[in-house]
Amino acid sequence: MSEVLLEVKDLRKYFPIKRGLVSRTVGHVKAVDGVSLTIHKGETLGVVGESGCGKSTMARSILRLIEPTSGSVEFEGKNILKMSRGQMQQMRREMQIVFQDPYASLNPRFSIAQTLMEPMVVHKLYTPEERSEKVRSLLERVGLDPDYAKRYPHEFSGGQRQRIGIARALALNPKLIILDEPVAALDVSVQSQVLNLLEDLQEEFGFSYVFVAHDLSVVRHISDRVLVLYLGKMAELADSETLFAEPLHPYTKALLSAVPVPDPEFKRERIILQGDLPSPANPPKGCVFHTRCPVAMPVCSEKTPEWKEVKPNHHLACHLY
Repeated sequence: MSEVLLEVKDLRKYFPIKRGLVSRTVGHVKAVDGVSLTIHKGETLGVVGESGCGKSTMARSILRLIEPTSGSVEFEGKNILKMSRGQMQQMRREMQIVFQDPYASLNPRFSIAQTLMEPMVVHKLYTPEERSEKVRSLLERVGLDPDYAKRYPHEFSGGQRQRIGIARALALNPKLIILDEPVAALDVSVQSQVLNLLEDLQEEFGFSYVFVAHDLSVVRHISDRVLVLYLGKMAELADSETLFAEPLHPYTKALLSAVPVPDPEFKRERIILQGDLPSPANPPKGCVFHTRCPVAMPVCSEKTPEWKEVKPNHHLACHLY
């Protein structure tokens, strides 16, 4: 296994619930509740789960785009949660993000050249001539015409805008890129182009990716390992092939049963989860999944399952194992 690039330990993000005239805190929304993981150099970690399970909050907390409540995030051995603002700005060169909405994440008043140059200007990199050349190179790298640099975001399609977002993330040659549902808003044909681009860039530059997504078939295609989140907690973590071939957690099995298979002869038992996702402001006691679990036992509602390795490199939190 290659060298560890990022290590997250017991990461938590609680949003306060305030009420009354004096805005008294009456509770917390536990968006991320005790996530621990490692990412190796050149690796892609997929993160999956239902809407509202804490995927995007976890991704943004790792980068300190929102401040975590507790825990530690070590990037190449340095805890970025203890860094000053100046130190954090330097660290941002190594860690970038591509957002889900390719239009909202681009400034409509900036030309594409200005958008791609902004990170270089902020970090005082290159001369003006070198920046212009770098912009042309970045656009070519993501499969766009360098002459598009003079255009504005509204002149592009969704897929092209997402490519511009990826080019902006590449502008500082980072070591880690967090991709927050980067293909969710794109057509299927454009999705495959963007995914192939990401794989080619990883092969060429050795980036590490955290790939947040709903679409399990996309995650299977691009990820080395997959983390399943439920209500802010870790449910299962394994390498991609193992997780899709032998899911162990009842929640993972239910998620995978919903993935369509391009074979009309193939019959798969569909697992329908009962009820809605519980509120993260008032999560169930014991195992947070027990209220919807088809194989729940009495212990599940009383005791929180321990996170453990049940097979080599296959971890989960479930009382069944």
